[in-house]
Amino acid sequence: MFEQKSAVFFYAVSPVHMGAGQAVDVIDNPIQRERHTEHPCFAGSGIKGAVRHSFEALGGDRTLIAQLLGPDPEKSGNGDLHAGAVSFGDAQLVALPVRSLRGGFVYASCPQALSRARRLLALTGIDPAWPVPDVDDGQCLFANGSLLNGDDKLHLEAFEYQAVASEELAGIAVDLAGKALPETDGYRYFRDKLKTDLVLLSDTDFGYFARHAMLIEPHVRIDPDTGAAKDRGLFYTENLPPESILIAPLLASQTRTAKKAEWDDAGGVMAKIRNVIDNKLLQLGGDATTGRGLVVARVVEG
Repeated sequence: MFEQKSAVFFYAVSPVHMGAGQAVDVIDNPIQRERHTEHPCFAGSGIKGAVRHSFEALGGDRTLIAQLLGPDPEKSGNGDLHAGAVSFGDAQLVALPVRSLRGGFVYASCPQALSRARRLLALTGIDPAWPVPDVDDGQCLFANGSLLNGDDKLHLEAFEYQAVASEELAGIAVDLAGKALPETDGYRYFRDKLKTDLVLLSDTDFGYFARHAMLIEPHVRIDPDTGAAKDRGLFYTENLPPESILIAPLLASQTRTAKKAEWDDAGGVMAKIRNVIDNKLLQLGGDATTGRGLVVARVVEG
């Protein structure tokens, strides 16, 4: 039973490729998506594996890896095996960068995504009190009038939306910026932009961008003997774009090791894992050697 609950935001600093493992469309290497919404997501097992892999690089004590995340079955005997005390849930999409005619890009979200984030925060003991407003198809809510082109039009990609000002959305944007991004100077521009440039689309309109506004990169397989491209070696890889925001549950129980000298309560476990990942740059997913998968984690506790 998990006794301590927190939420962890992931802010993409680079394109992120958390692979789905199979291709069912024209994209050879698609990213992970939820089945029912088709929103991009990060599997909790992938997050936990990435934290384990980079635990020491993040400043963690290697002797705590087995205690917090469970022992490596290949290096431990059967008598030493036990479950980890930390669990990462799947990360859900909160906001997505979408190209805008004004302001470069906006952080787009929808009632469904914000409501799911609010529910997760409430389950971890944090009630953001977000009054998520409704929005019709073809309409968008905004807080920053400088994004508009004309009196009441907002242009995202090739689409035009009827724009309506929303004080409720402005409050959500300020609160979300304070929770999702580190408070360091390096992220000040993005915190300020999120506070003003969050826009709310309908679930249907946002779903289109969640499906079709990803970063698609062409790659070519190289023949090691000739150094030239292989015949039919062209393939396409899908990436979540930088500036995307996701949220996941972070749960902790007391340690489960058989050695009583190593026992720690859930509060101590949560403090240890928070100290390792909070405000730290993680590498998730594949293509690490090409700079993909960089996200900054922000732990929020109730």
